[in-house]
Amino acid sequence: MNFLRGVMGGQSAGPQHTEAETIQKLCDRVASSTLLDDRRNAVRALKSLSKKYRLEVGIQAMEHLIHVLQTDRSDSEIIGYALDTLYNIISNDEEEEVEENSTRQSEDLGSQFTEIFIKQQENVTLLLSLLEEFDFHVRWPGVKLLTSLLKQLGPQVQQIILVSPMGVSRLMDLLADSREVIRNDGVLLLQALTRSNGAIQKIVAFENAFERLLDIITEEGNSDGGIVVEDCLILLQNLLKNNNSNQNFFKEGSYIQRMKPWFEVGDENSGWSAQKVTNLHLMLQLVRVLVSPTNPPGATSSCQKAMFQCGLLQQLCTILMATGVPADILTETINTVSEVIRGCQVNQDYFASVNAPSNPPRPAIVVLLMSMVNERQPFVLRCAVLYCFQCFLYKNQKGQGEIVSTLLPSTIDATGNSVSAGQLLCGGLFSTDSLSNWCAAVALAHALQENATQKEQLLRVQLATSIGNPPVSLLQQCTNILSQGSKIQTRVGLLMLLCTWLSNCPIAVTHFLHNSANVPFLTGQIAENLGEEEQLVQGLCALLLGISIYFNDNSLESCMKEKLKQLIEKRIGKENFIEKLGFISKHELYSRASQKPQPNFPSPECMIFDHEFTKLVKELEGVITKAIYKSSEEDKKEEEVKKTLEQHDNIVSHYKNMIREQDLQLEELRQQVSTLKCQNEQLQTAVTQQVSQIQQHKDQYNLLKVQLGKDNQHQGSYSDGAQMNGVQLEEIGRLREEIEELKSNQELLQSQLTEKDTLIENLKSSQTSGMNEESLATASARDSEQVAELKQELATLKSQLNSQSVEITKLQTEKQDLLQKTKTFAESVPVQGDSETVIAAKTTDVEGRLSALLQETKELKNEIKALSEERTAIKEQLDSCNSTVAILQNEKDKLELEITDSKKEQDDLLVLLAEQDQKIFSLKRKLKDLGYPIVEEDELESGDQEDEDDENEDADKDQDSI
Repeated sequence: MNFLRGVMGGQSAGPQHTEAETIQKLCDRVASSTLLDDRRNAVRALKSLSKKYRLEVGIQAMEHLIHVLQTDRSDSEIIGYALDTLYNIISNDEEEEVEENSTRQSEDLGSQFTEIFIKQQENVTLLLSLLEEFDFHVRWPGVKLLTSLLKQLGPQVQQIILVSPMGVSRLMDLLADSREVIRNDGVLLLQALTRSNGAIQKIVAFENAFERLLDIITEEGNSDGGIVVEDCLILLQNLLKNNNSNQNFFKEGSYIQRMKPWFEVGDENSGWSAQKVTNLHLMLQLVRVLVSPTNPPGATSSCQKAMFQCGLLQQLCTILMATGVPADILTETINTVSEVIRGCQVNQDYFASVNAPSNPPRPAIVVLLMSMVNERQPFVLRCAVLYCFQCFLYKNQKGQGEIVSTLLPSTIDATGNSVSAGQLLCGGLFSTDSLSNWCAAVALAHALQENATQKEQLLRVQLATSIGNPPVSLLQQCTNILSQGSKIQTRVGLLMLLCTWLSNCPIAVTHFLHNSANVPFLTGQIAENLGEEEQLVQGLCALLLGISIYFNDNSLESCMKEKLKQLIEKRIGKENFIEKLGFISKHELYSRASQKPQPNFPSPECMIFDHEFTKLVKELEGVITKAIYKSSEEDKKEEEVKKTLEQHDNIVSHYKNMIREQDLQLEELRQQVSTLKCQNEQLQTAVTQQVSQIQQHKDQYNLLKVQLGKDNQHQGSYSDGAQMNGVQLEEIGRLREEIEELKSNQELLQSQLTEKDTLIENLKSSQTSGMNEESLATASARDSEQVAELKQELATLKSQLNSQSVEITKLQTEKQDLLQKTKTFAESVPVQGDSETVIAAKTTDVEGRLSALLQETKELKNEIKALSEERTAIKEQLDSCNSTVAILQNEKDKLELEITDSKKEQDDLLVLLAEQDQKIFSLKRKLKDLGYPIVEEDELESGDQEDEDDENEDADKDQDSI
């Protein structure tokens, strides 16, 4: 407030005093007026004054305006005026250009008023609740006011919204608004809300923000859309950048697939609009956010695979090789493709197969390298191509081998019709342009990164320097150019290439030391006292010499480790050598290059260090320092330790191979054992089957033998009669058992029938006792009919059971007769053929009747089961009827009470209306007696509009006079 007083005190006192009084009067009207129209007019007047007299209105009216928002929510017009006035007070948007001091003062005013407004957190919560209103005159100014608050004091307002119940969800509803103005301003509001706040970003993402924003981008025409697409893309970047959770959610939601149509640019002969360039630039940046090298490796790899599977990488490569693409879009597309393929073998293989649409077609890598070594191309484009080549070779030994193979004599095209990647790199390495030298050296160093095989292969490369002279190796040519004293950028590039080449490759070190001029050149460079510009070259020469010592296998007697150390100590000094070595990591451009893999330099002169080379320096600086200070004895001990370690490794590898072979043998033996087990089981089953068959054959043999003996002993009709008698006795025993079972079934059925009778009687009694009124009477009638039907069915079942019992009795008597006949038959020796047929016929008849009885018993059981289910259903119907009756009775009582209350209220209203009419009539009579004209209601309504117009004109006149 002291700041506000100071600002007011510094303003002129003439006209401001009059405006302050006017504003004070308007504030008094807002605070004290009882009529809504008066308050509305006062707030409207404050709104018109708030832009020109922002400070005075803010100081005097803010509290009153907040009170209006709290108390007059039923009137959308006054709420809209109040929100607009608060927006004018808090916002720093000014239509006209003003001086710098006034602009700073305006920004300070906005932050001061914002701080006052959000001091009470309830004000922000109130504003969030007002955004739920669908009225345009309330929602739109509310969105603008909240956006302005977030721009002024974003972190504080974000925290208030974060702790507010459903705060973020209310703001997300703005994206679904059918009015484009509110939807578009809602996107801007969410931009300010999600800036640098991971918690809110996650909430917004899980409120289906990705789906809505992608729908808006599609509706607006993707890259051909207007500024709304740009705003949506900025919001998507806020949600995804440095937020691993949202990136994972975006990938798992299959939203990467929906990005592919963004890059279908089509025929662009008509030109590119500025808005389309901006949109496509943001779209490419959004792809890079998902595959950034700073993301977790697993998340980046999964996004890269998804982009290849959905065809997004293919679409980007199409733009890369297209014609007519603006330079900045082409540069950003190259950077995007670089990060999409970086470290992903599948994507790198696809990129290697891409060809440019030329005649004859050339690989895309060759076309890009042609741009990199061409000094006429823009600097940012050359940096982007270098980054793309580095990403193509990153952790890609297959690609590294293909690049190095283009330099080998056996693969070079003798006809010269096509240019290879290796030829372009060599051309750039030895050109007159220092930037091309540096880029080619760094690109070639990446082809050797962590690949000892390619370092050895590159030693085979021979170069023809001039006609008549013998070819020179690539390694020798690099050292020759280095000794010629070229530009610093060229020498730094060559030294980085040589350091990368010689590290972890003793054979390359031997080739380097074989040239007797190399070591004196390096010691001479390190020992000289040169200026600051040459210190970096001295440091790199010290690093190269240290690598030649550390990775030296002592195969050359003239350049053994100990001799090189003695040379350093005599000509340079160990401390001086280590000091020169430390110049590299202390350089300003070294720290900048070590931050990100992408070569991002403000100018070509700053292009000194490569990101991967900074890692190599950090790895080797310490070990080279230790190697320089070690004595010969320590070196011998270290070599002995290395030898013992190698021997130990050989022994371990030998045993590992033995264990691996034994594992393979064990696996083969296990497979053999499993197959033998299966065969054993099959044989055992076959033996068991054969044993059972043999036993069956034995039983059959014994039976035949017994039958044959019986035939020999008992010949004639007597033996036949005895066998027939045995068969009849077995059949009679079986019939007796079946009859006993039928009796038990009959008793069980009889008990079940008695239970059903008792249940039906209970059901009938419960039906008659539990029902009342007309609805229960109908239900009881229906249920009684069902009970009668059940009784009838039970009666038929009883009759069937009685008939079955009669038949069972008959069967028992027939059984007794059969037994008697059997006895008499056994006593009589001769058996007649007719009696056999009679007994067989009767037995067949008995069996048929028994089967029929069993079938009827089964049917009776099914019918009894159905009856029990029907009884259960009837009981449930009775219960539901009772509950329905109780509910209807309660509702009837409630309705009667409500009717009674409404009648009382109606009578009271009629009395009040009569009294009101009487009062109006008496007032009209008094007005007539006093001589005032009385206007009817129809005339009064037609005159309201004219009165409002007059009031508006009076307010405008008051403003003009003010």
